[in-house]
Amino acid sequence: MKIPTLLLLTALAACGSPPARHDNVSDERINELVMYAVSLADTAYRYGGNSASTGFDCSGYVGHVYAHILDIRLPRTSKQISRVGVPLHPGELRPGDLVFYDTLRSPYSHVGLYIGEGKFVHAPKSGDRVRVERMELNYWKSRYNGARRVY
Repeated sequence: MKIPTLLLLTALAACGSPPARHDNVSDERINELVMYAVSLADTAYRYGGNSASTGFDCSGYVGHVYAHILDIRLPRTSKQISRVGVPLHPGELRPGDLVFYDTLRSPYSHVGLYIGEGKFVHAPKSGDRVRVERMELNYWKSRYNGARRVY
């Protein structure tokens, strides 16, 4: 039985807005990307790491998520990743986009994955674990370098 479009839109509106449309990747794949990224929360940070079993650094984390879900191979470092894809203004962010920060007094020294509602998920630093953060926190706002869409 088909669900009438109006009924489906009404149900989606009750749960929040429907997912944004993406140019090259379906909404389902982006939802899968975000869900997988968040499912890795609490994975240990490991410098140079790119594996859920041994730990991640920031670029290893986003590279792992993109390769696992979208079969997109990203460059190894956050600075290299910042040169691929399309640059975005803050108002253009959609779940699945990459967000960049200056955390080491060097532009694009950190990368995370935007998950919507002003939040991103990332592998922060040594001794920490993958976690979700609010971009509006002063720490992150003052270090924001931009965003890219690579899908």
